[in-house]
Amino acid sequence: MDYTENYDLTNKALKERYNKTLQFLSTCIPQGADILDLGVDNPLSKLMREKGYRVENTKGEDLDLHPQAVANFAGDAVTAFEIFEHLLNPMGVLQQINANQLIASVPLALWFSKAYRNESDILDQHFHEFEDWQFDWLLDKSGWKILKKEKWVSFDNKIGVRPLLRRITPRYYIVHAIRK
Repeated sequence: MDYTENYDLTNKALKERYNKTLQFLSTCIPQGADILDLGVDNPLSKLMREKGYRVENTKGEDLDLHPQAVANFAGDAVTAFEIFEHLLNPMGVLQQINANQLIASVPLALWFSKAYRNESDILDQHFHEFEDWQFDWLLDKSGWKILKKEKWVSFDNKIGVRPLLRRITPRYYIVHAIRK
């Protein structure tokens, strides 16, 4: 099922990533659930609303400096789609979450590529790119138990050695976890 058909997503890789994310979410969290989506309102949170979820977003506050910004949400689940790699200390936010369920995805560290850095936008950089075991350990130490996990490759169709390796090496890691 194409979850992005109502959006002009000309970036095929982004469209595929959104579809995979929404498919995973739909197997873990029932429609109608109240969700806090970490990060400002975005196309994926809008797609979640269209699929029947009640989604509230954080307001763009620096979650490293203000991890308590997530503490007052008392809904069914928190989603964090490619957010934790931007934080210096994701453990602070993970410990502050009051919801009992978490769906989170992160980019995986790739042996053939350095972490993403956008020198023109200090907020659009990766402090962490995790190996799956590192993210599992972070969740465990933060009080979360993983119920389900999945990896997928990049859907980018660029030409070159690195793009080819990204199509055969898992790039994204998504988990469904509950509070211990």
